[in-house]
Amino acid sequence: MKTTKVLLCLALLLPSIGLQAQTNPKREFRGAWMHTVFQGQYHRQTSDENKAYLIGQLDSLKEVGVNAVLFQVRPQADAFYESKFEPWSCYLTDNGEAPVPYWDPLKFMIDECHARGMELHAWLNPYRVTSNTKQIGELPKSHIYHQHPERFLKYDDGKLYFDPGLPENREFICKVVEDIITRYDVDGIHFDDYFYPYPVKDKDFPDDASYAKYGNGMDRGDWRRQNVDRLIEDIHNTIAATRPWVRFGISPFGIWRNKKSDPRGSDTNGLQNYDALYADVLLWDEKGWIDYLLPQLYWTLEHKSASSLVLVDWWANVGLKRHLYIGQDIGATMKNPDLPPSTEKTQLRHKIELTRQNDNIHGNCWWPGYSLSRNVGGVADSLKTKYQSTPALVPTYPWIKTGAPAPVAKVRLAADNSFSWDAPIPMGKAGDVVKFAVYRFDNRKNIDIEAPGALVALTYSKTFKPTKPGVYVVTALDRVNNESEPSKPIVIK
Repeated sequence: MKTTKVLLCLALLLPSIGLQAQTNPKREFRGAWMHTVFQGQYHRQTSDENKAYLIGQLDSLKEVGVNAVLFQVRPQADAFYESKFEPWSCYLTDNGEAPVPYWDPLKFMIDECHARGMELHAWLNPYRVTSNTKQIGELPKSHIYHQHPERFLKYDDGKLYFDPGLPENREFICKVVEDIITRYDVDGIHFDDYFYPYPVKDKDFPDDASYAKYGNGMDRGDWRRQNVDRLIEDIHNTIAATRPWVRFGISPFGIWRNKKSDPRGSDTNGLQNYDALYADVLLWDEKGWIDYLLPQLYWTLEHKSASSLVLVDWWANVGLKRHLYIGQDIGATMKNPDLPPSTEKTQLRHKIELTRQNDNIHGNCWWPGYSLSRNVGGVADSLKTKYQSTPALVPTYPWIKTGAPAPVAKVRLAADNSFSWDAPIPMGKAGDVVKFAVYRFDNRKNIDIEAPGALVALTYSKTFKPTKPGVYVVTALDRVNNESEPSKPIVIK
């Protein structure tokens, strides 16, 4: 489909899109990326200041309806947590040492996210070791680079990388993931778009030695893609064998391939995942190695080379088997006007409704999350009052088999109008009941947990205190968001 035709069709649909904007879905992934790379505030602040800062960020995200935080815990082969394998991040402390006074940002973020009914996905960059040449000489003595320098490559972008062609590097990255999911109650493991590095013009990645050893005569590009494929498959198998309820998601660069390179590709003209980064993301979906794809569609709707409008349509209709969420850039969305005949000053409503019109799209994720808390372009105001004004459950993942959880039991009302309930103790299984949804209705006759606006809260606690009278019910949710039947009604006068 040509860009001009898509623009015309969407322009004709604008009136009906506006009507749909008033109904927020009950289930929708509403993520926010919180990156730590290049974020100097974590290093400048004390431990207590960091905690207070993160609490403020999470309060802001909850207020605008975010239900999943993608927190960067491994920006460049280092850690925002107590790692068994890698030093503390230079964006948090000096010399790879633990913070003083001690705190564990990942553990803190899990607890604080869950306290607000939000998921926490641990975001890792798989291959990047440094972000500039200077950092290579500043790597802590404990870093694996000093133990095995032969396993790393410096590219012409000035950065140091794990060599993706070495099996021992894949094994190491899998150990890092296994360590995280074994010791921390994360809801997901998330990789971003950096696989083989973004190419420097006329400079090839210097992997001649590993290609000579392991290439077996394959085309170099096919071999590189195979290396990344093997990592993704190995991560999938590691998670499945250790914590099968932990979801594995990838947020690739927004173009898989252009149509001029592959008839299956999008009608775009930009850098290609498949050819430049050696990331065959469609294969990962086809094989069932991932649980969601979150392409970074950071362009405007009308962008000449990479229209977000065209790419949303392409990703939604390419035939994915797993979940699809759309990565939205707040700056591009809020600083550019909508397409004619709309006179809106931003593209927010248009972009949200594009994702909600297609059943193959299961939500959005906002880049960067810090811009939500700063209300850039009024984005927080619009989400809070219109597009994410009511809570939403994260979608279920039906390929992770658990069955529906049992309803909560022994619901009881206290004198202060709070109510509590019982649920089974988690036993380390995907079907464990770990959180609860609270619904409010005007009377007993209209109880319908699928009704728009009925969901009022998500909580990991077994108690809730309403802020207004009504009839309430509670449902139980397991680790992959399957929902039980509702409890008996609780009447609050």
